[in-house]
Amino acid sequence: MSAREPRFSQKVLIDPTPLPASVPPVTECGTSSAPLMSASFFIGDRCKAFNDDYMQCKTEAYGRGEKECMREGRKVTRCAKSVIDDINKSCLDSFRAHWECLEHNNQQMWHCRRPEQRLNDCVFEKIGLKKEIPGTPEGETPVHLRDRQIFSTKATSKRIKDPRAGKPEETKAKAEA
Repeated sequence: MSAREPRFSQKVLIDPTPLPASVPPVTECGTSSAPLMSASFFIGDRCKAFNDDYMQCKTEAYGRGEKECMREGRKVTRCAKSVIDDINKSCLDSFRAHWECLEHNNQQMWHCRRPEQRLNDCVFEKIGLKKEIPGTPEGETPVHLRDRQIFSTKATSKRIKDPRAGKPEETKAKAEA
């Protein structure tokens, strides 16, 4: 056992050093993890080029590059902020319902498929962004479009709209009498 008492600092550490002029200023997204998770696939759809540039910069800097890749990081933040602002303007009710569901269910997506479907439909119709999960095998129904979730005892819906096909897809769920 150690005789030394632990010391904890409760001070907020702020670096007063200004950013270089070469780094453009950007306001932060101002959201918590649940709204970011809710909008993450739409951010990925619109901001793919910026994300790829940032990751390429980080790869070329061998995982370091905090200063060298700040410009690309700011572009990613600006793009993500624009997606969240567009979703807030166009689909606020369904967006709020989905991220609050995530917040209340430990951010497990399978609990929130119904509000997610409403959000996906709204964002696709009003903004034109679609949810695609990277790495989904060809010919397999993506997890967010499946009739029954693995851990769920209830069907998610009777009809699921697949934005990739452009028309509703009939599911195998039987209509309840």
